[in-house]
Amino acid sequence: MLDTLACLEKFATAARRHADLAVQRVSFGDPAYVSVRNRFSSTLAETVTCSQDGGFITSWGYRLGSADNVEDAAARLAFLLAALPA
Repeated sequence: MLDTLACLEKFATAARRHADLAVQRVSFGDPAYVSVRNRFSSTLAETVTCSQDGGFITSWGYRLGSADNVEDAAARLAFLLAALPA
């Protein structure tokens, strides 16, 4: 069985490595999630969960990647949140 909490911790660590991302919150409640935002915008933010099959999923259902490659999943989120603030 996949340890989704450990996967979310790894995802938060990978997201912190991106200069334009800020991890706002890591919640190990039910559901467990990581809240990430573009550090240059108060409106560009996303909540990411980890499914039982190891997929990192955004709040709007977009699959960022899998627990097999956490770095790429975090990079995809950085790309999605890279829009310039309005």
